[in-house]
Amino acid sequence: VLTIAIIGTGIMALVGILTAVDAMKAGVYSNFSRMGANSFQINNDVVQKKKNKRGGPMSAVTDGKKITYEEARTFRERFNFPAKVSMSLRGTGIATVHYGSEKTNPNVRVTGVDDNYLPVSDTKLYDGRNFTDAEVNTVSYVCILGNGTAKKLFKNNLKHVINEVVSVGDVKCRVIGVMESKGGSMIMDGDNAVLIPVNTARALYGGANSIVISVGVNDIKTKELACDEAEGLFRAVRKLPLGAPNNFSITQNNDLISTLLDVIKYIRIAAVLIAVITLLGSVVGLMNIMLVSVSERTREIGVIKALGAKSSGIKQQFLTESIMISVLGGLLGVLLGMVIGNLVGALFDVGFIIPWVWIFMGVSICAVVGIISGIYPAIKASKLDPIVALRYE
Repeated sequence: VLTIAIIGTGIMALVGILTAVDAMKAGVYSNFSRMGANSFQINNDVVQKKKNKRGGPMSAVTDGKKITYEEARTFRERFNFPAKVSMSLRGTGIATVHYGSEKTNPNVRVTGVDDNYLPVSDTKLYDGRNFTDAEVNTVSYVCILGNGTAKKLFKNNLKHVINEVVSVGDVKCRVIGVMESKGGSMIMDGDNAVLIPVNTARALYGGANSIVISVGVNDIKTKELACDEAEGLFRAVRKLPLGAPNNFSITQNNDLISTLLDVIKYIRIAAVLIAVITLLGSVVGLMNIMLVSVSERTREIGVIKALGAKSSGIKQQFLTESIMISVLGGLLGVLLGMVIGNLVGALFDVGFIIPWVWIFMGVSICAVVGIISGIYPAIKASKLDPIVALRYE
């Protein structure tokens, strides 16, 4: 039982951590859109490569030609690719929102968006609905509140927010939706926001700000191709001559994903090392157990040999016992590892994962451990002299 527990612990560490790693990766891929990895943006920033005083390369970001609403709308209509295109316009980052006697701090971010903004940015609604085409294409005074903004104004009574009228700055807007909580960071609070139709933002905050075009691809594998298609189309929209540099830029948000996947890779390596060390201990432990078993069953082996058992049969018996103990420990470890790994996966909202590769690998490793640990004790048992064995007390 002790040996089974030792082997089970090693396999549990291997299968559990690797299942958890697979769950984390599945969670990362399923939340790519929220992390910005399945989307890219076209904006008016232009990256210029310059040389510093020491002669080394240096990049600088400058403001290029502003993207107009007409250019963005033309791009959206002509971009024939399995993807969604969204237009957004930054209104202000210092708005105050009022409702009755309640008001927010003057730090609410107001953004003008179209009806594709929510799916492209993977923004879920806690309650209410998205903007309609009519609301986007006209100056409509409706809004979708960020979760934090709604809680500030309505406390915890978020189910009665829809159709209430709030003041965004000096403008009254009817609330048609409340976003689910997106959390925040040191840089920005994702819940401290208000969304309004893009043309309403243009009317309220003027057309001086550049439109940002966001493209969310349906399949992450096609993103590079989509970037190339988008660059070519937007050059055509702007009628840029062949060979002329871009007066816009396409940005992707892959750094966070790459960092996270690198961390997951190191976790996987650590899991394998832990399992190898544990299994090496299991080999020594199982071999000692089998040697003790041979010693304790010396008289039994003598009786069996005296009755006509062959050495090969004795060898096979002890080798089978060793393999069975090891495989039972492996199966126990696999079951516990799957449970632990999927408990971690539940934190990432990932479905139940059956790691067939790791299950097969775990059981195979245990069989090998059983053979390695049992072969010497089995050979020793098969070579016992039956006369000596019968005299053994």
